[in-house]
Amino acid sequence: MPKVDIAKAAIDRDTRYPGALADPLKGREKCKLGDVIGLTQFGVNIATLPPGVWSSQRHWHANEDEFIYVLEGEIVLVEDGGEVVLKPGDAAGFKASSGNGHCLINRSGKVARYLEVGTRSPKDKVTYSDVDMMLERDGSVRRYLHKSGEPY
Repeated sequence: MPKVDIAKAAIDRDTRYPGALADPLKGREKCKLGDVIGLTQFGVNIATLPPGVWSSQRHWHANEDEFIYVLEGEIVLVEDGGEVVLKPGDAAGFKASSGNGHCLINRSGKVARYLEVGTRSPKDKVTYSDVDMMLERDGSVRRYLHKSGEPY
């Protein structure tokens, strides 16, 4: 098994969300560890959230499982059932098609980092719980849509 050279991992700062929906995510970084060794069945990232930054808009996936493990700092998990603070050593997961919209928010005054692992399904539909947005993905094609189906 090859050792992952973290220095070679791409840092992704792009949220891809349309317009102002990207604002809460500005400053988020994802170190794409799985891409360094060419993983295709699941993604592995170290995500960094500066103070005040969100991981995403609250969402759930039709076809992808997600798992996170907190490495550093403190983040708030926001989901349908409420909010819970996660600290280093805490983990959370979200099964595909759960319908449980979730996101992570750094409400502390320090940087937070967490490991995220998720399925790389070739097709997926993402529903955003609190905003008028959906994502349809088919391979490398991503389409952000209003919930009515109208494209952004």
